Amino acid sequence: MAQTKAQRSAAAKKAAATRKRNAAKQSESQLKRSAQQSAGKLTSAAKAVGKTATQAAKAASKRASAEATRVGAAKSKRRSR
Repeated sequence: MAQTKAQRSAAAKKAAATRKRNAAKQSESQLKRSAQQSAGKLTSAAKAVGKTATQAAKAASKRASAEATRVGAAKSKRRSR
């Protein structure tokens, strides 16, 4: 049975609405994925900053310890003279 002009028009409108709905879903999923990736990058950057700060603190501690040892050794050398 052939479609009438009104039936074809209604089918076209329905198809257009479906395409629009699908495009919105796809856009939403892309936006979510982008947000998740950004959050992951922010988290890894924060971890890197924390790790760098920890390493800097350790290095400063080692330098201070080495300096104290050096100064202490120099003092004891002077006393023994």
